[in-house]
Amino acid sequence: MTKSVFVTATGTDIGKTYVSALLVKKMRDLGLNCGYYKPALSGARRVDDSLIPGDCEFVVNMANLKVKPSDCVTYCFEEAVSPHLAASRTGENIEIPVIKREFSKILADYDYMVVEGAGGITCPFRLDDETVLLPDVIKALDLGIVIVADGGLGTINSVLLTVEYAKSRGLIILGIILNNFDKDDFMHQDNKVQVERLTGIKVIATVTKGDKDLDIESGELLKIFTSEV
Repeated sequence: MTKSVFVTATGTDIGKTYVSALLVKKMRDLGLNCGYYKPALSGARRVDDSLIPGDCEFVVNMANLKVKPSDCVTYCFEEAVSPHLAASRTGENIEIPVIKREFSKILADYDYMVVEGAGGITCPFRLDDETVLLPDVIKALDLGIVIVADGGLGTINSVLLTVEYAKSRGLIILGIILNNFDKDDFMHQDNKVQVERLTGIKVIATVTKGDKDLDIESGELLKIFTSEV
């Protein structure tokens, strides 16, 4: 069975895609057959009559995946708004059974999989006669989560709120990754210490701007993919 992990974040533009790309690349650099999947994407780039999912394109290129970016996403929208709004404005509904089916198809080609969410942990995928938030998608795929957070000011608050909400929804948190982290900054150093102390969850890696490799021991990395959910 393919071993998978779901990457979410404390908010929008925190660095989920960047971290997801580093995770997939690290796994593949270790010789492991790891793929990437994103259930829904907003803000795709239009080229002629096609939509180019930029997040997927970035991961595919960084991790040197031998697939088309469009093969990595189920719902792809041009407008850079929440998935629920982007979908409704195109007359579509985001359906969890469709995501599960597409996810299962992609799994067949890999031994490991990184799944990337959209926005923050409460991101809405559907708000009409049915309410579907990101945790509903995560639970439907039966995956544990890695939370990406910024390394700087305000991250203690945003991480604690994200962790508490995730726990309230019954999600299993496998670790935290701090992005835009400056190892020489005393506040960043303290943020890492306090986030771990207050949540009881390990910061499994820190990422500095421009990193092309994830600084994490292979055993620690594999642990998040093989933890029981």
